[in-house]
Amino acid sequence: MGAQRIQAIPPSRNSPFWSVMIPTYNPRKDYLEKAIGSLLEQDQGPERMHIEVVDDCSTKVDVASMVKDIAGERVGYFQNPTNLGLAGCWNACIARARGVWVHILHQDDYILPGFYQRLEKAAQSRPEVGLIASRSLFVDEQGIIQNVTPRLRNLEHGGHAVDDFFYTSPYANPIQCPGVVVRREVYAILGGFRSDLKYTLDCEMWARVIGICGGVVVPDVMASYRNSSGNESSNLWRTAEALRDFTRLNGIFAERYPDFDADHAKSDLCDRALISANEFSKMGDKKAAQANLRYWRQNAPVKRQLIRFMSNTVRKLIG
Repeated sequence: MGAQRIQAIPPSRNSPFWSVMIPTYNPRKDYLEKAIGSLLEQDQGPERMHIEVVDDCSTKVDVASMVKDIAGERVGYFQNPTNLGLAGCWNACIARARGVWVHILHQDDYILPGFYQRLEKAAQSRPEVGLIASRSLFVDEQGIIQNVTPRLRNLEHGGHAVDDFFYTSPYANPIQCPGVVVRREVYAILGGFRSDLKYTLDCEMWARVIGICGGVVVPDVMASYRNSSGNESSNLWRTAEALRDFTRLNGIFAERYPDFDADHAKSDLCDRALISANEFSKMGDKKAAQANLRYWRQNAPVKRQLIRFMSNTVRKLIG
């Protein structure tokens, strides 16, 4: 499956500079309030900033009432006619966006003061690029800072380098959705998010845009990505579906980029599987640990499995 086609919109002098699109599905009100509140604090008015929640047929909460209670009439609301899933809802957000730049802000993420001002400055200084991004904090369910995305020095002054997106890391993706904005016309040219990817669809999209149209990643930390036990990303790691999705992404990258090292990617992914299995085991999540360990056993070279078996055997004999 390829990327979904995104229809172009006719150029207009009246197009807002920003479209801030918020995809939702059964959101927590406090998280959604934080997300919307963080952008309304930087609201540039409806003529420059189009803001809309796109609900993917939530089943547990009345999102329309929730949005109105949080933001009154300032934030628009639209419900998809059917549940479209992650990629489908994000693509629906893009299709409905009418601004020059599109910012997809997830229901449980938020931005930091000065986000739009900083990224607009970068966009004005590099008008030829298709993507602008900032670094992002990783925060937990209470908003406590856990980590931060790395600096991408090759892209701080603009460029087409995509090497930082090739292999898994503790970050999984070197730039996170709340810190990324993309030109609406770029989506129309390159297509939207791929529906055959579940966890890595944003990583593939950002690499595609940067590789073809160029991008800038400023060193400033201007957004926050929330790690939550109940979100889709967490569930994909628990079931090891995130690892299988990286396998699919590696296949796409191997076909697209001559410099991509498929063997390195597979080895790196096996390491990530073993780390995840150990982390889930320490958390007492036996089912998740087994799922990640099962992936490792199915994909790690026999030599590495034998080494691990012998190491565990010796450890048991000594201890």
